[in-house]
Amino acid sequence: MPEITEQLKAALADRYVIERELGAGGMATVYLAQDLKHDRKVAVKVLKPELAAVIGAERFLNEIKVTANLQHPHILPLHDSGEADSFLFYVMPYVEGETLRTKMDHDKQLGIEEALEITRSVAAALDYAHRHDVIHRDIKPENILVHDGQPLVVDFGIALAVSQAGGTRLTETGLSIGTPHYMSPEQAMGDRELDARSDVYSLGAMLYEMLSGDPPYTGSTAQAIVAKVITEKAPSVTVHRDTVPPHVAGAVEKSLAKLPADRFHTAAEFADALTGKGVIIATAPVAADVRGEAAPAGPAWRRHLPKAAAILAALAFGFAARGMLSDSEPAPRLPVRFAVELPAGVQLADAQIAVPRDGSKLVVLGFGAGGGRLYIHHMDRIGFVPIPGTEDGTTAFFSPDGEWVGFTQEQSLKKVRLDDGTVLDITEATWGGGTWGTNDTIVYTRNYLSGLWRVAAGGGEGEQLTTPDQTKGELGHWWPQLLPGEKHVLFTNFSTPIDRARIAVLSLENGDVTTLIEGGTFARYLPTGHISYLRAGTILTVPFDVDRLQVTGPPVPVLEEVAHVVPDGRAAFAVSGNGAMVYVPDTLFNPPRQLVWVDRTGREEPVMPERGIYSSPALSPDGRRIALSIYDGTDDVWIYELRRGLLTRLTRQDASAFGPRWTRDGRRVIYHVEQPQFDLFWRATDGSTSEEVLHSTGSDKHATSISPDGAMLAFTETNPDADIWLLPLDGGGDPTPFLQTPYREGLAVFSPNGRWIAYMSDESGRAEIYVQAYPNPEGGRVQVSTEGGVEPKWTRGGAELVYRHRTRVLAAAIDPVSGEPGSPRVLFEGNYGWAGGNSNSYDVAPDGSRFLMVKTPPESAPRQVYIVLNWLEEMQQRVGQ
Repeated sequence: MPEITEQLKAALADRYVIERELGAGGMATVYLAQDLKHDRKVAVKVLKPELAAVIGAERFLNEIKVTANLQHPHILPLHDSGEADSFLFYVMPYVEGETLRTKMDHDKQLGIEEALEITRSVAAALDYAHRHDVIHRDIKPENILVHDGQPLVVDFGIALAVSQAGGTRLTETGLSIGTPHYMSPEQAMGDRELDARSDVYSLGAMLYEMLSGDPPYTGSTAQAIVAKVITEKAPSVTVHRDTVPPHVAGAVEKSLAKLPADRFHTAAEFADALTGKGVIIATAPVAADVRGEAAPAGPAWRRHLPKAAAILAALAFGFAARGMLSDSEPAPRLPVRFAVELPAGVQLADAQIAVPRDGSKLVVLGFGAGGGRLYIHHMDRIGFVPIPGTEDGTTAFFSPDGEWVGFTQEQSLKKVRLDDGTVLDITEATWGGGTWGTNDTIVYTRNYLSGLWRVAAGGGEGEQLTTPDQTKGELGHWWPQLLPGEKHVLFTNFSTPIDRARIAVLSLENGDVTTLIEGGTFARYLPTGHISYLRAGTILTVPFDVDRLQVTGPPVPVLEEVAHVVPDGRAAFAVSGNGAMVYVPDTLFNPPRQLVWVDRTGREEPVMPERGIYSSPALSPDGRRIALSIYDGTDDVWIYELRRGLLTRLTRQDASAFGPRWTRDGRRVIYHVEQPQFDLFWRATDGSTSEEVLHSTGSDKHATSISPDGAMLAFTETNPDADIWLLPLDGGGDPTPFLQTPYREGLAVFSPNGRWIAYMSDESGRAEIYVQAYPNPEGGRVQVSTEGGVEPKWTRGGAELVYRHRTRVLAAAIDPVSGEPGSPRVLFEGNYGWAGGNSNSYDVAPDGSRFLMVKTPPESAPRQVYIVLNWLEEMQQRVGQ
């Protein structure tokens, strides 16, 4: 081995410095090395010389190319591969952690939830690879790295590459592909045409060992183990550990079926079954014969399985299951918890969930490569699918029969029929949620500053029902829900700070408004006669007399740390009429993010070493500092000094501070703070001045740009439409409107030569980028974007305009004199947060060479929605009523 190591060091010296051996397996030896080109630690895996000689370099390298295209948060990526001297090697990131085998060696058995979480993550990686026609063939604890609690599948596709490249000559080496304890029967019998079900078997065997402490089959030799894999049925995992839930034991049993046709067809199906979906019932423990070995399973268990599955299905969905205990005694309604996950590459984009009355499905807002859109999950199916026609849609709600979904898109309240994707306009609206009555009318919020409105679901002019009283600090009336009888509407009477918001009821008969609860948002009426609502990140529940419109008891916490949006009090939870709770935990919705530089080709480079809940980054005029918002209970503005890596807090607010913008001299930062509306403030960056109010009115304001001479601030004011205003920064005058139209304009930015303002407007029916002459807006304007766009930024001395559209960053040349644009072109694409609203989600270097972006790492992206069936029974026990 020392001679081989020295030879290897010499062969790779121009690319990698081999430091030491990390370990060896059946096919390769692993070395820790330094990647000279990228100055990073890597793991170099070198095929055993005898295996490399049999396979040959060309065939191996051709087959291994497929693994380089696998990009998944639970797959360790392939950095490099090649031939050096006589060595065949491949390179992967060096990950500090332990293998699952090491963890199992010292823990013996893992906690049930931990074992299931590892299995679901590995299943997600397998499902991704299988959909790309790659089978692992060697899933085992040794090939699972555990890093920061998260599993990573290693050597993905390596076994396939070796098998395909080696052909029939592989057996001549005495090496085999796969490990006997985890080989599927068809793999153990030498079948080379394996599919996803073989990996499902291996994953089931690995989960069996994590739960029981031993693999499904053991023996003194590999041949003895293989013989059992082919001929014997493994005992139920409950024989070893009776605390394993029945549906988990049943899922494991199905994954270990001898025939591939009897197993789960996909890893995703297996993962779903582990959460309780699909209602898999474990068979009774296999009886042991006098020799202590598992007796062959008889046919009786097969006859009872359909009946048991039907009983548990009825329990899960809250029906009156009978006959489990006796012919007359009803079965208990136990809560059933599981999670469903958005497709790979799609993350939850907002704290909103909608469920119909029958709880048969749920809708969320997801954000992925195609931008934001609504996604639907049917409880009797697997996974989420996008709803056609809902691109950039938001604030979804269901029709009473669950066949339509209402939502807002651009400037309209719309509805989409779920069976065929038909989208129809209803009326004008931009935001705020709705509730659909059985008389086919909808009560909705028209925009951010509006009261409640009513309209026929078939479309027409809306009728205003309420008006916020701004003299009392009321900002808007949001998140309506019709109460039983449909004569009253439960809603949030929103004020800021958020603890001043109230839960109220509107009478549709006489227009009276009754306050029910002080200090709460996003109230939902429950069929048990309770109201659940959000306060400080916790869902509280109170008993409620719907006839007298009175709260009849104290609030009780029933769900803590639920995902929510601080500025508007929205919460990511919903409760169906049949008692299912659907929610997203706050820990998922607010994951730590990375601040990264991205060049014009899409190559990333980290900016700050630590992750945090970052937003609204803005470069200082000299490019040496970054102002950004960081969330820690509330959002505050911080300053990050690039050269020294020093982070300093600028604001300390009870209310949130967002959207920092630098003055031209770099001495102050302007930002907006809720009190109760978003007002404009500024402060010296060195802390030498106290915070000062720059501009305060009864409407929301968002600073967007400062003129090149530093004299004028452009800002957006929402009242209720978004308009562009200009504010003198020398205190010498009042703000004046620059653009006031019936449409929504905003995100205005001055050109470097001061002759133009670029901005966003939805006058065409969707957000587009325009350039307008300045200071005289009557001098004409031209449209720059062609397929939608937000957040314009000038670069290259005003000769280029960049902007965002969904996940893409685009650029268009601009004539600095005439303002005429060239054709937009895509620079790069990536899931760098939600591109929209009135705060900047990114910034760009003045020369346009690189972009400052906020990225949620794929492994941290919020993708799971939690479901608790029969939650109402559990809630009533906690509330005590």
